[in-house]
Amino acid sequence: MSIFNGLQINASGLALERLKMDTTATNIANVNTTRTPAGGPYRRKSVQFAENLRQVESAGDDLMQAGQRRSSGVRVTGIAQDQTEKLNYAPNDPDADQNGYVHLPNVNLADEMVDLIQSQRTYEANVASSQVNKQILSKALEISAN
Repeated sequence: MSIFNGLQINASGLALERLKMDTTATNIANVNTTRTPAGGPYRRKSVQFAENLRQVESAGDDLMQAGQRRSSGVRVTGIAQDQTEKLNYAPNDPDADQNGYVHLPNVNLADEMVDLIQSQRTYEANVASSQVNKQILSKALEISAN
């Protein structure tokens, strides 16, 4: 086990939360976009992620046997696009279909703001955790120098 595993885990969490904030900001920016280059309205995006596991390669670790998996942060598995339909009847709108319905983006501004605040708080918690990690490593170096 490396002494830098804690920092690597924090770094993966920081990168994930930054990507989530960027994705949320894109959703907010497109809350009124009814026409995209791909055609149709903007579709809400969300970041999919999972625990990042890695194989333990040597049996030298007293806590784990060789071949077992150990956590090493998080990883992004993809960005999902919500396909929920949101329609508004407006026959005079230039974006209306043949039945007079406008296909609207499926972005809820209140939900996006909650997601943004949650990502911000999680990012701040990761920063605090990495600072504590650095302090621990610094104290360990002080102890080993004596």
